[in-house]
Amino acid sequence: SQQGCDPFAQTQRSKLQHRRARINQQINKEMRMRAGAENLFRATSNHKVKETVALELSYVNSNLQLLKEELEELNSSMDVYQNDSESISVPMIPLGLKETKELDLLVPLKDVISEHYGEEGILFEKEIKEFMELRQAMRTPSRNEAGLELLMEYYNQLYFLDSRFFPPTKSLGVFFHWYDSLTGVPSHQRALAFEKGSVLFNIGALHTQIGARQDRASLPGLNQAIDAFQKAAGAFNYLKENFSNAPSLDMSAASLNMLVRLMVAQVQECVFEKMTLLRAQQDFLARLHLAQEAARVEDVYSLVHQTMTQAHVKDYVPFSWITMVHVKSEHFKALSHYFAAIALCDCPVASDAELPEQEKAFIQFHVTMPEGPSLRVLLQDPEERRKLGKAHLKKAIMKHEEAMRIHGLCKILRKMDILQEVLSFAHKRSLSKYSEIDHEEDFFETGDAPDIHPKTHQKPEIKSPNFSQVKVTDLFHRLGPLSVFSAKNKWYPVRRVHLMRGENGFGFTLRGDSPVLIAGVIPGGCAAEAGLKEGDYIISVNGKDCKWSKHAEVVQLLKSTGEEGVEIGVITLQSSEGPRAVDKKAAAMSSSSGLLKSNKENNRKSLMNNKSASTLLVWSKKSKRSKKSTYGVPFTAVGDNEAMY
Repeated sequence: SQQGCDPFAQTQRSKLQHRRARINQQINKEMRMRAGAENLFRATSNHKVKETVALELSYVNSNLQLLKEELEELNSSMDVYQNDSESISVPMIPLGLKETKELDLLVPLKDVISEHYGEEGILFEKEIKEFMELRQAMRTPSRNEAGLELLMEYYNQLYFLDSRFFPPTKSLGVFFHWYDSLTGVPSHQRALAFEKGSVLFNIGALHTQIGARQDRASLPGLNQAIDAFQKAAGAFNYLKENFSNAPSLDMSAASLNMLVRLMVAQVQECVFEKMTLLRAQQDFLARLHLAQEAARVEDVYSLVHQTMTQAHVKDYVPFSWITMVHVKSEHFKALSHYFAAIALCDCPVASDAELPEQEKAFIQFHVTMPEGPSLRVLLQDPEERRKLGKAHLKKAIMKHEEAMRIHGLCKILRKMDILQEVLSFAHKRSLSKYSEIDHEEDFFETGDAPDIHPKTHQKPEIKSPNFSQVKVTDLFHRLGPLSVFSAKNKWYPVRRVHLMRGENGFGFTLRGDSPVLIAGVIPGGCAAEAGLKEGDYIISVNGKDCKWSKHAEVVQLLKSTGEEGVEIGVITLQSSEGPRAVDKKAAAMSSSSGLLKSNKENNRKSLMNNKSASTLLVWSKKSKRSKKSTYGVPFTAVGDNEAMY
């Protein structure tokens, strides 16, 4: 069984996945019924039939509505992914993985192997099955590092599948089916880019689940959550920048933009939690920093809320997410005012020595300057501090109440006791502080406190996926070096040529390795007589496969030839540009259907920095060609990196 795969764990998650998949099937069925009914409605002129069909359509539509609501509740089962520790942490939003259907590649790949590569398809069944097992395993990754590596391994393997089996001009005729992670609606495409993009989406989604289940009451848990949400943001951002025209809503630019912002906000919230955990000292400046940090969290959640409520996004984002994000923006605004009040009311008045530093911090603390006395007077007058503190608390209490009100509007969130507890705890804390500093003889009207300037000491990073951390070897290595034996190259059938060695050797110059290239043929020499041409690749010597052979190995095989001569297998690329064409970059996948703009960069970069030997052979062709070999008679026309035989 594959490491990082968790197919049998009937955990809550896989039950959830099954329920999600079942609803997906029902949605599919209803969509098919709806399409059929709509066609009939348009086609018929019979009034009676039209009425019946209209009734049927209204049933189907209300069914779809109910199914979508059920799916919405499932997608909001955030608690499934939360941690099990006793301590209270505010829930985070994780994403469900995209589901996919099984895929049988046995016949299509065997066909390409026999038609394009001229090899026996049946001899590659083991490799094809291994690839299909890897795909099967990555459908249910375990929620940990091993699960992420499994998805990465499959993603990297798709690079090879692309190069070997997907020519730029023709499709394999296989459909990749994936369900939308937010709506459950299925999509399918022939483009491998859709498969790549969906796997990348799941890498991001898995990071969100790992982030959401960390115990954030401890520092290591918080750091892991920060790392996971930053990597999730990176995966969604990479997807947004390198793929376009996705057929499903969850991978549209607007949706990915929203997910990146949501992840950044969740990182920012963890940074705030980290500060509250680390700040043992309760001095004035530390509390000001905490207030600014909370204002920063409020800021980023407000942005997410705006993004989620855009016209084309709000229809498919779960209502519970929109509410949760809205609640958090109000909650953190309340906290920023609460900590401002605590700084003013609970900390000793500034001494003359502390005054310059505190004044400097306080100048940049509010968005607009508070009314009343100068900062210097304010910081050294306990009564003025209490007044401003009271104004901040009044604002905090209003915001706590707003957060609780919004929370109460969402049926799904109402079931989340943890969030309820956190909100009401913060509300009570502000109320009790208010009653503590409120004097009966206060006759002044509590003013309106200005908002706090958002500022963070740790900016969230968007961490792009590091594909090279998971080394993979090309499963279809036996087909030969990718520089020649790829889907985009075409070559004439193998020619078997019998060569005798003349007094001046064979009469050709060789260059490079894997595969060795015939760089020049001497007119009138043995090679020319036998029909070898410049630009031919040597793929076998006396029946021994030489596709992957190094220069010296091929030379050795030729050297050991006796009187009877040698049989060489060669191929010629069908290309007007001759042998150098193989070094050129592949054309980008360009086609009008759907998600095909998977950037060239995306096909290439993932393995550019991969250190595994098999890929290096693909990338360092240019340097490899410079091998000299001094065997044979020197020949004046020979270039400096070629050798005569």
